[in-house]
Amino acid sequence: MQGSLSVERMCRVAAVSRASFYRWLEPSPSVEEDVELRAVIQAVVLEHRRRYGYRRVTQELRRRGWLVNRKRVARLMSEDNLLAMQPRAWMSTTNSNHELEVYMNLAARMQVNGVNQLWVADITYIRLAEEFVYLAVVLDVYSRKVVGWELGRNLKVSLALSALRQAIAERQPPRGLVHHSDRGLQYCSLDYAQLLQQYGILPSMSRPANPYDNAFCESFMRTLKREEIRANDYRDMEDLRTHIAQFIEQYYNRRRLHSALGYRSPQEFEHLAGNKEHSLAGGIGAAKMSFLRHGEIYRWGRETAQTVSPAHPFDESPTGYSLAGCSPAVPDSASPAKAMVGDNQALSITKNSKLQKCAFKTVST
Repeated sequence: MQGSLSVERMCRVAAVSRASFYRWLEPSPSVEEDVELRAVIQAVVLEHRRRYGYRRVTQELRRRGWLVNRKRVARLMSEDNLLAMQPRAWMSTTNSNHELEVYMNLAARMQVNGVNQLWVADITYIRLAEEFVYLAVVLDVYSRKVVGWELGRNLKVSLALSALRQAIAERQPPRGLVHHSDRGLQYCSLDYAQLLQQYGILPSMSRPANPYDNAFCESFMRTLKREEIRANDYRDMEDLRTHIAQFIEQYYNRRRLHSALGYRSPQEFEHLAGNKEHSLAGGIGAAKMSFLRHGEIYRWGRETAQTVSPAHPFDESPTGYSLAGCSPAVPDSASPAKAMVGDNQALSITKNSKLQKCAFKTVST
C-alpha cells in the first residue's frame, strides 16, 4: 500500500503494468557485476570448449555461487557469440534387413533403480577427411555412463563385440542384466548372442521403425557429435581415438553435467546415489517390470486393431512376446461364457479371470 492506494490501483491509474513497476523498483545489476558475470560465462564456455548451452552454463554458474536467471545467461551468451554448436542432419547406419533371430523388447517396461540393470548399445559413423569410421558404444541407463566403446574402420561384428567386452571387464555385471539394442546385424549375430549368454545377460531389441526405445544411446551419440566431433578436425583415426577417449572417459563420464541426472555428471550421480559399489557386490534389488493388466490388454487390442500397420504386427506389442520357459499361463476362462440376452447371444468375459504374469528375477553371481 502506498498511502490509500495499492500497487495494482496505482499501475492501473498510470497505465503501466505491475511487472514494469517491479522492474523499476528493483535495482538493476551494476555494470561491474555484468562485466564480471560475462567473464565467468566466457571462462565456463572455454573450459567446456563450447559444448555447453545456456542451460548447462546457468547450472554451472549456480554451482559456483552465482544466482542468475537462464534468460539472462542466454542473452549474454548470444551477445558474445558463445552459444553451443548446433547439430547437423542425421543418417541411419542400421541394417535390420536380415533373417537372424531377434529378441523381445524387455527395456520398454523396465523401471531401473540401480546400475548394471539395463545397458543400451548402438553404432554410429564418423566422417574423417578421407574415410568413414564407426563407433560402437555401450551405456548404462541408470547413470547414463559410457561403460564400453570401440572405434573401427568397418561395421563387422567384432566392433560391437569389443565394446561389449570392454563394458563387461569394466563393470563385472551380475547375471540378469538386460542388454538393449536395435535390430542391427551386429547385435543379432550368433557371436554376440553367445557372448551375452556366456555372462548371463538378457538380450532385448527395439521394435521396427521405433528409435525411441533406444533413445538413451541416441542422445549420447548426438551429444558426442555436437560437442566433440563437429567442433574439431582430426588428422587420422588415431588422433580421433585419442580425442574420443578423452571426451568419454575424462569429460563426459566425470565432468559433464547431465540434465536427466539433476545436472550432475554420471560418475558423480553414481557416487551420490551410493549404488555403484552396492550393485557390484550384488546387494541391490532387481529392476522392476510392469505389464498390461487383463482389461488393458483387451482394450489395447480393440483400440489398435484398425490402426496397426503390417510393419507393426500385434506380436510386436509387449503382450505378444514370451520368454522360453516363462510363457503366460492360459486364463482361468479359456473361452468366454455365452449368455442369452432376449433373443440375441452376447459374449461375456468372466470378471475373475486374470492373466498370470512372468516374474523376471536377477540372479546374483
